[in-house]
Amino acid sequence: MNIAEIRDKSIDQLDDELMKLKKEQFNLRFQKASGQLENTSRIKEVRRTIARVLTVREEKSKQG
Repeated sequence: MNIAEIRDKSIDQLDDELMKLKKEQFNLRFQKASGQLENTSRIKEVRRTIARVLTVREEKSKQG
């Protein structure tokens, strides 16, 4: 998900997206620990997307 798509969402949608990404991050960590993770780069992508969502959410909450 790119930054333009994230900026188009409302705060509620960002909260939902954040919950979904956190669950995916947990599942990826669990798969990595059990040796079942094939695409290890997905962990990095999810982590950075979480940071983007949090940044945009903070910007929107400060604006009003």
